[in-house]
Amino acid sequence: MAESKADTRERILDAAERLFMAHGYEGTSMRQITSEAGVNLAAINYHFGSKESLMQEVFRRRLDWLNEERLRVLDQFEAESDGKAIKPSLIVDGFFGTLLRIADDEERGGMTFLRLLGRTLTDPSEFIRTFLAHEYKAVVDRYKEALFRALPDVPKAEIVWRFHFMLGATSYAIAGTDSLRLVTDWQIEAEDATDRLDRLVPRLMSFLLGGLRAPLPQFSEAAVDSL
Repeated sequence: MAESKADTRERILDAAERLFMAHGYEGTSMRQITSEAGVNLAAINYHFGSKESLMQEVFRRRLDWLNEERLRVLDQFEAESDGKAIKPSLIVDGFFGTLLRIADDEERGGMTFLRLLGRTLTDPSEFIRTFLAHEYKAVVDRYKEALFRALPDVPKAEIVWRFHFMLGATSYAIAGTDSLRLVTDWQIEAEDATDRLDRLVPRLMSFLLGGLRAPLPQFSEAAVDSL
């Protein structure tokens, strides 16, 4: 029986996801994708039109579910809070924990997608940066508002910066331990490798929450005046 168009499309997306994760967007050629997926270039052009559109669809098929799940979780927290502010730990888990738990869900992309997302966020092409900003906007806005309400004594600008730092830490962590070894030359034991999710997830979540709750910075008036 001939393979359906939907099956061909998914096979191309799976192949592109693996290759983009391994080599990055710029380092992956259309020839590599056609070879990995077992299709010709005409099939990719038919389903996606271009390499750029293919990259966007690789992310969209995962991010659509991720964003919906993040909003569902936040809606549930708000319903259970009975009008009160949600605990910061729940907000952090709703946004970042929901992402990290994809690693155990091959249907949602598993570690392949997590590594791809981490790699892309740490070194994105301009069009991907624009695309991801659009895809994330509604969800990020909801979670920032929840944090504003949960931390009324923390300036909003400080919360935005800390959320930015949390995004960066998460992106770096899920990109893999190779970059950690490269930058620090630390010797990482096997039980502490990134793919040990039973350690990575609680370690990262503890770090993120600690950063969110850190004391406010004290800015030097002299330093501010000199700017």
